[in-house]
Amino acid sequence: MGAANSMNFSVRMDKDLKNRCEKLYGELGMNLTTAINVFLRQSLRVGGFPFDVKLDQPAKETIAAMLEAEAISRDYSVKHYDDVEEALRELKR
Repeated sequence: MGAANSMNFSVRMDKDLKNRCEKLYGELGMNLTTAINVFLRQSLRVGGFPFDVKLDQPAKETIAAMLEAEAISRDYSVKHYDDVEEALRELKR
C-alpha cells in the first residue's frame, strides 16, 4: 500500500497498554501500526474478530445478581407470581 492510499487515525488507549504492546510487537519484529493492520486485515479475512470474544465466566456483577435472584426465589416473604402477565399487572398498579 503506497503513501497515497494510506491515512492516519487516532486511537485513545491506556498508556501502559500501549507501551506493553509496543514492547511485545517490537519483540515480534513489528511496530504497533503494523500489528493493528495485521489485526484489521485478519478481521476482514474471517468476517469478524480473528479470535473468540467471550467471557469464560460470568462477571462478578452477574454472579452477584444470580445469587440474589436465587435467594429471592427461596424467600417466601417476597411476593411471587405465577406468570409474567400477573407480574406486569402488578407493576402497572
